[in-house]
Amino acid sequence: MVLAPALLAATALEAAPDAMIVVDAGGIIRYANRQVGALFGYAPEEVIGLGVERLMPERFRRHDIGAGSRYMTDMRAHPMRQGLDLYGLRHDGTEFPVEISLSPINEQGEALIAASIRDGTHRKRTEGELLAARAGAERAREAADLANRAKSRFLATASHDLRQPLQTLALLNGTLRRTVLDEDAARALDQQEQAIAAMSRLLNALLDISKLESGAVKPAPEDFAVASLFEELRREFTEIATGKGLQFDVEPSPICVHSDPSLIGQVLRNLVANAIKYTRRGRVTLSCLASHDSMVRVEVLDTGIGIPADQLACIYDEFYQVGVATNTSREGYGLGLAIVKRIAELLELRLEVRSQPGAGSCFSLLLPPARGQPATPDRGSGNCGARRAIAETHDTLKVLLVEDDPAVRDATRMLLSVEGYQVTAVSSLAEALEASRAGIDLLVSDYHLRDGETGTQVIATLRQALGSPLKAVLVTGDTSTAVRELPRDLNLRIASKPLQAEELLRLLQSLMGADTPPRLAQAAASLETSEQPTP
Repeated sequence: MVLAPALLAATALEAAPDAMIVVDAGGIIRYANRQVGALFGYAPEEVIGLGVERLMPERFRRHDIGAGSRYMTDMRAHPMRQGLDLYGLRHDGTEFPVEISLSPINEQGEALIAASIRDGTHRKRTEGELLAARAGAERAREAADLANRAKSRFLATASHDLRQPLQTLALLNGTLRRTVLDEDAARALDQQEQAIAAMSRLLNALLDISKLESGAVKPAPEDFAVASLFEELRREFTEIATGKGLQFDVEPSPICVHSDPSLIGQVLRNLVANAIKYTRRGRVTLSCLASHDSMVRVEVLDTGIGIPADQLACIYDEFYQVGVATNTSREGYGLGLAIVKRIAELLELRLEVRSQPGAGSCFSLLLPPARGQPATPDRGSGNCGARRAIAETHDTLKVLLVEDDPAVRDATRMLLSVEGYQVTAVSSLAEALEASRAGIDLLVSDYHLRDGETGTQVIATLRQALGSPLKAVLVTGDTSTAVRELPRDLNLRIASKPLQAEELLRLLQSLMGADTPPRLAQAAASLETSEQPTP
């Protein structure tokens, strides 16, 4: 059966899910479907003949759908008062949000408006919930930012303050090792040095974990050559591996990658150190090769004890060590791989491991290739030219030491004095500027000084006052991104606390272009030999 068009239209209007009314040019309701009763609380026949303003609160009646001719002349379907929150008025006087769409029609020459009215309560509630959720998320984000900034400040302070006493112990140990002749005392100092080194490793690992979790570490990706980083690791770990009877192979590579070189170096140092620790015989190999998926694969391969398959999921947990029971004597603290995992996640890099018990393990880090030609980095690796004698006369080199912590200042002064340097120790920029007038050859400065002064300010001020590129060592317990981004130059070395005595002395010697301490250099110079130092 085919329905007549008029009957079909009436049936469709009655079945519509929204309230439907038809209003004439004078604002009188000419038609209302059954949903009008459900929405407004009127029977449909009750509203026919009433003014449409009866369905609207007073404040909206000047905008009602029958009050203006624009709705009659604009023969398009469109929302009413777009951008304005509209409300309907029920029979019982309560208000509720509505959404209204208008459709002008022409019935036998008479201009009418068909209005579709939908209850907007759910939408308004949802919008309110979304706004509340957004506001809550914004407050949570602001609170998280404040917390992260507070954590960063705490970690920077803790990093500095916790390293200060260790720095004092390390320097005093180095001084005593140069003055004590008794064999038993020397052995005690050896054990003390090992304990200080263990404390330093644990402190560094704990602070690294905390900084990574707090968001204080910000990656600074750049193109760099793998070979330069590999060379650093070769120099750092060859002697350690040899001391365990292991061979440390570093395969040369011309490949360049794009990532944060400092953080990648931290990852590889932890992986190599871990490999050496768990390898009793054989070798540890560091290599780099192009991967099949256009990535660069850096691998640390060892012939160590291996990792059982059921323990692979646990190796990145803090304080977990393969084959070491809880509360037993252990070498290390099980934090190296936890740090590796967090850095890999921070850099969005894939970290893989293959292992077989008794046969060794292979850790792989997949890096993106370089985007351009990397500049050759100056990593302060020491003397790059021909070495020359430190002292050309019998005069002792003058070192200006700037350190605001009295204990660290005295320990550093004693070490350098025992080594043969003439040391002037001060605690501030003003004192350093005054002392520099007597002439200085080297500067050793802490990074964070009192009253907001920094070692970089000391270096810049003294260089300007002296009119020369003063050679300087900047020592810091701050490992934040700000320190990593400090400008480098050929006459500056940057070292992290706790700094061992031997390392500080090597830095001073490398700055002066020789491997010989001042006291020995003076003796060598007095021989008046014509032999040139070996390059």
